[in-house]
Amino acid sequence: MSTGFFWHERCFWHDPGAIGVFASTGEYRQPQPASESPESKRRLKNLLEVSGLIDELQVIKAPPAQDEALRRFHTADYLARLQAGDAAQGGDAGDCAPYLPGSLAAARQSAGLAIGAVTAVARGELRNAYALCRPPGHHAEADQGRGFCLLGNIPVAVLQARAQSLVKRVAILDWDVHHGNGQQSAFYDDPEVLTISVHQDGNYPLETGTFEEFGSGDGQGTNLNLPLPPGCGLGAYDYAMQTLIVPAIEAFAPDMVIVACGFDACAKDPLGKMMLNSRAFGDMTRALRDLTARLCEGRLVFIHEGGYSEGYVPFCGHAVIQALSGSRIALPDPQNEEIAAWGYQDLQAHQRQLMDDWQRRWFGSFKSSGETHDTPVRS
Repeated sequence: MSTGFFWHERCFWHDPGAIGVFASTGEYRQPQPASESPESKRRLKNLLEVSGLIDELQVIKAPPAQDEALRRFHTADYLARLQAGDAAQGGDAGDCAPYLPGSLAAARQSAGLAIGAVTAVARGELRNAYALCRPPGHHAEADQGRGFCLLGNIPVAVLQARAQSLVKRVAILDWDVHHGNGQQSAFYDDPEVLTISVHQDGNYPLETGTFEEFGSGDGQGTNLNLPLPPGCGLGAYDYAMQTLIVPAIEAFAPDMVIVACGFDACAKDPLGKMMLNSRAFGDMTRALRDLTARLCEGRLVFIHEGGYSEGYVPFCGHAVIQALSGSRIALPDPQNEEIAAWGYQDLQAHQRQLMDDWQRRWFGSFKSSGETHDTPVRS
């Protein structure tokens, strides 16, 4: 079995308008291309072509998501409002999610790529997969779009796969620099879905993403937020993977792992304050590839999310897809060593202390054992 690469030109045609880093235009905001633009994604696909890596992948253009699949997550009222706006002059899907006519077709296509990737891996047709989705989806909630996201690509894909009895237990890791509130809201009371978000504390959305948000009801203990302080680099992310992320997924023992793969934690991103290089993304991918090989026959799917450095995102994405596929086609990243040499890249004392405290609190409350307290994270 090979690694699947899902993409479609339609996704690149989504137009949020000339808003720059803002959510809307204004008198003193000179029009400029939106931060969430097609260029970083198109350049990633182009880099795969030029390096030859794409020739080792199974390239698939999945069909767009249909209403039945979208309604498994989104409310009928929200989908109707989105349709009405798309048929008129566009608008804002909720909170910082602007769009113009034609964007709904792109969003349906984006969700369709996620469905296609998850379905193919769940059925054993592919070993693993990467879906180059746009618009992104990890901020979208059931009744509104948020943060450049119109449709919840991952919740839609997971709920579709579960409805078809293709998967039961799913772990979702979101390493976008912003909190993965969409997955959290979708599965907050669901004991069969573990949602993990490692993100920059206090970035976006402001009202979600604290460590204390553990889930509710039957889902208590299946939501893990790691709100890292700004300025975290290679050492901090490596420590988070080793001490919290990998052990939590291993204890949960999922049928599949899905990564909300944003690259805005890279050192060159204009909307984040973290310091990763492309090698770090490749290393995290290899750790997950090894983990899923032990846990769930390698079923691992990456869904593209944020990342706003048009020049550097392609190198990060290439490193991930190379690691995911096991290819020998590596690229010389001109920024890898420079970023790694920046100050404070090693694990800092305050970062270790914070994560050690999280580790004690998380595994002290939600550990795999026969104790009488509720233990939804279990093997």
